[in-house]
Amino acid sequence: MATPTASAPIAKSVGSRTPMTVDQVFILTRYQLRDYLRSRRFVILYGIVVAIGVIFTALLAHYRPHGLVGSAAGLYGSIWGGGVTFVIVLAAIFFGGDAIAGEFQNKTGYFLMGLPIRRAAVYAGKFIAAFVASLGAVVVFLLILLANGAFYLGGNAFPWQLGASFLLSVVYLLAVMGATFLFSSLFKTSAYGIILTALLFLFGFSILQTVVTDLTTLEPWFVISYADAVIGDIFVNPYPMHYAVGPAFPGGPIVASWTPTVIEGVAIMLGYFLVTSIAGLLLFEREEFT
Repeated sequence: MATPTASAPIAKSVGSRTPMTVDQVFILTRYQLRDYLRSRRFVILYGIVVAIGVIFTALLAHYRPHGLVGSAAGLYGSIWGGGVTFVIVLAAIFFGGDAIAGEFQNKTGYFLMGLPIRRAAVYAGKFIAAFVASLGAVVVFLLILLANGAFYLGGNAFPWQLGASFLLSVVYLLAVMGATFLFSSLFKTSAYGIILTALLFLFGFSILQTVVTDLTTLEPWFVISYADAVIGDIFVNPYPMHYAVGPAFPGGPIVASWTPTVIEGVAIMLGYFLVTSIAGLLLFEREEFT
């Protein structure tokens, strides 16, 4: 978040003129990233990611389940597909939860808004900084998993699906970060935005998807937890059917199941990113520092 100490070098960089918006975004992104690197939250988040990597590395070494260490699809589809979404939500909470609300709550916005800086540049600079810091956590998680893959799979540790899945996770990160900034702009207290992001992305959307599918059998295309399934499903060969009807378990009730196509998943995630980012910016533009 912006601090009074960070405002001084920004003002010095701006000088006596109002720079182009791109210049403003670059300056704000740089100083926001510097603040992240010096913050306790950076150490805590990356420590959590490393701890998660150490735990699943130890479990793989101890149990060596053939379904995971025997194939790239099993290893990456299970651990990467299931774990990276959690890392993304956690990173968005750490770096984006108070990005806008903190300016009101901590009164730092009074220093920043007094400079000849456009609010759109402030919003974009904070967004890019939070995105880059969060992407670093995702890359750390990926590197730990790649080390395990190289050990167990050798030359088969780098399938093309992993690169595609990584790009899909980047799109998902944009969507989650957009929603996080929307919630942060919506409230003037950081805790509300952080709690709402955690509840929705860790539990709320998944519950909504289940309810919609079980009660109506309609495709839950409007729920982002439905779209993020493509991150793990891309490792399945052949790719799962878009729509299937069958028993939930042998002898169980007949249920309908939906699986988004890759193009559909990307479209949903990009839609969330665009809508939430624009809505968050509009809210931030209208807020007054009184």
